[in-house]
Amino acid sequence: MPGASGRALFAGKSAGETTTLERPSRGLEEFFKYIRDTSGLTILDLGVPTQQNVSFITNLGHRLYAADFLQILHDTFGLDDTVDQANPGQIEYFLKQSLDFPEGHFDAVLIWDVLEYLAPAMLTAVVERLHQVVRPNSYMLAFFHADDKLELVPFYTFRIRNLNTLNVVQQSQRRPAQLFNNRSLEKLFGKFESVKFFLTRERLREVIIKA
Repeated sequence: MPGASGRALFAGKSAGETTTLERPSRGLEEFFKYIRDTSGLTILDLGVPTQQNVSFITNLGHRLYAADFLQILHDTFGLDDTVDQANPGQIEYFLKQSLDFPEGHFDAVLIWDVLEYLAPAMLTAVVERLHQVVRPNSYMLAFFHADDKLELVPFYTFRIRNLNTLNVVQQSQRRPAQLFNNRSLEKLFGKFESVKFFLTRERLREVIIKA
C-alpha cells in the first residue's frame, strides 16, 4: 500500500523522543545458535548502524558489514520513498548502493524490519539479491509486524544486548509499503531452503530464513 505523493512517512513522537524496551528474542537466539560455534564469518547488518551491534558481532570474532538500508532508500527516493520503486533503473541504482556485493559473500544477514518499507517490485529485487549474496546454508533474521492491517507501524532500532536479548528502541511510527502474513512470507522466501517463525509480545513476527 504505497503512500500518496507527499504523504508523511513518519508520525507520532517528537524529534529525539524514544521508547526503549529490553526483551528476549527467540529469533535472535536461533540466529546465534547457528553461528556461535564458528568464528571468522562475514555478516551483513541492514539496520540502523549502532556501535552496540558492531561491538557485539566483532567481539564474537566475525566480520560485520553495516549498511543503513532505510537511509539509502530515503536518499534514493526522497521523502515518500515508495514512489518510483517500480522503476527498473531506480531499482538497479538502489541495489548498487545498498547490496553491491559478490555472489556468496555473506554467511549471515541481520535484515531486521527493513523489508516492510519496500514496494512489491523493489522487494522482489532485494530478496533476489539477498539470495545471491549469501552462501548456501547461511541464515538471515528478519522481523515483520504480525498485524497486516496497520496504517502505521512502530519504527524500531534493534540493539543486541546478548545472544538472546534485544534492546528495542522505538523512535516514531512509519507507514509501511506492505505488510505480510505467514503464507505471504513463505512465498516471498520461496527460493530459500526454509522459513521459521516466532511471534513476540509486541506482535512482531521474527523470521529465520535458511539459504
